[in-house]
Amino acid sequence: MLHIIDHPLVQHKISLLRDKTTGTKEFRELVSEIAMFICYEATRDLPLKEIEIETPVAVAKTKIISGRKLAFVPILRAGLGMVDGVTKLVPAAKIGHIGLFRDPETKESVKYYFKLPEDIAERDTIIVDPMLATGNSAIAAIDELKKLGVKQIKFMCIICSPEGVEAVTKAHPDVEIYAGVQDEGLNEDKYIVPGVGDAGDRIFGTK
Repeated sequence: MLHIIDHPLVQHKISLLRDKTTGTKEFRELVSEIAMFICYEATRDLPLKEIEIETPVAVAKTKIISGRKLAFVPILRAGLGMVDGVTKLVPAAKIGHIGLFRDPETKESVKYYFKLPEDIAERDTIIVDPMLATGNSAIAAIDELKKLGVKQIKFMCIICSPEGVEAVTKAHPDVEIYAGVQDEGLNEDKYIVPGVGDAGDRIFGTK
């Protein structure tokens, strides 16, 4: 299932992100900020339990998150740009890393790095990557997590394509997708249109 986060601040910041004149520093900050807003919605279903807290005035019955441990797994390298934003919301979450690159000829995902927390199977896991284009990298990352016994997986991105959403939903119908916006589609080079260009290059200033 696809969830579009249509909050005005998210939409405003995505507009700034798209602008080709937006520099590396601002682009990086925007990715982090948008990730934090989307994560806010992606964690809306975390369970709560009631506890008692003594305030300076009286004892309050209040709520805290109950029992669920989280992990964020960025797809390298662009996914790293979202980590700061999501960990500001959930600083106790553990971080894993999956390195995938797109073969320029086949457009398929190739794994080159894989390091996850030892207790990843016990954690609700959110995969983060700014772009969901063909869906190949997202599917490969989800495949790897499921092999390790991860039961609760969500995928979080800033911009998605209809093709990517369809591919992930077909391969993994149990994985919910959270995105800021869904664009028109993919061009012949499998880039999202209108998109933002190469998110990794723009985050790290490599192009």
